[in-house]
Amino acid sequence: MTDLLALTASLVDIPSVSKDEAAITAWLEAELRAVPWLEVTRVRNSLVARTHLGRPQRLLLAGHTDTVPVNGNAEARIEGDTLWGVGSTDMKSGLAVQLELARTVSEPAVDVTYVFYECEEIAAVHNGLRMLLAEHPELLAADAAILGEGTNALVEAGCQGTLRVLVTLRGERAHSARPWMGTNAVHRLGRLLDRVDGYRERQPVLSGCTYREALQAVAVTGGVAGNVVPDLATVTLNHRYAPDRDGDEALAHVLDVLGPTFDPEAGDTWELTDRSDGAMPNLEHPLLASLVTATSEPPLAKLGWTDVAFFAAHGIPATNYGPGDPSLAHTAQERVERSRIERCHHVLRALLTG
Repeated sequence: MTDLLALTASLVDIPSVSKDEAAITAWLEAELRAVPWLEVTRVRNSLVARTHLGRPQRLLLAGHTDTVPVNGNAEARIEGDTLWGVGSTDMKSGLAVQLELARTVSEPAVDVTYVFYECEEIAAVHNGLRMLLAEHPELLAADAAILGEGTNALVEAGCQGTLRVLVTLRGERAHSARPWMGTNAVHRLGRLLDRVDGYRERQPVLSGCTYREALQAVAVTGGVAGNVVPDLATVTLNHRYAPDRDGDEALAHVLDVLGPTFDPEAGDTWELTDRSDGAMPNLEHPLLASLVTATSEPPLAKLGWTDVAFFAAHGIPATNYGPGDPSLAHTAQERVERSRIERCHHVLRALLTG
């Protein structure tokens, strides 16, 4: 059997920060085109490989090829049965499992579509799945889908929504020696950040899965000069909201949290810069129910946003299942264990062949 940890290391060593996926796509394309039972289609830097065996059902396995920017972890490093490196969890270990299934399972019990797509880690407008849907929707047709996002080899159902809102607070300039002559917008921002820091999140339980919302300031700007009271300060807020809310409700909630620290009469404004609604848990399809049974563990909630929401929005029941530890995604300590990769491969292979 292929050493899946070594295969993952090979993928980690191919740089693929978002919008720089050409090299990894070419590598994967060469591997997939060598498989005689697959029809392979490339659209920009996304790949779709499909079987055509006339089975009554089609299962789609999907994984994104891009990573976040490196953080001192560009090269793969194996220590014992642990692989360290950017993307090892999110989600090149999932890609390794997907690739190995594509090139070894020649007679699956269901027809299978393997999707390796670009630009998941950045704004949705660049997402490879959306490009595929716009140009070749037939390539994404399926009865159910499994996304190889990191879940520690457990099923994580649905996903939370995410939005970003740019909040601008106004003040009035003055000389810093005479601050009473103006209004310091950065000081006003500090009071707003205090409210965000004290945020108490909802934790709704949906279909037995506990979601945990979050509100974080992820960027701030402000200041004019070293001797000027600033008249403008901005903060970008990222809100992760449970799938029982849509983006309109979530935005209203964020503005409510800001309360009196946000004053439209003072010229304060907000701008919604990004929004992707979540997806409710949906594990009723027999293929997904079989996946849950095979893991022998109850499903958990997916706290981040994933493209499970994309599939749900287009009528395809989907869930998250992959080897990586989601708590390590996007960190300098990103790593994956051999046992998790091999466990995912075993479960998914049994699902395809059973």
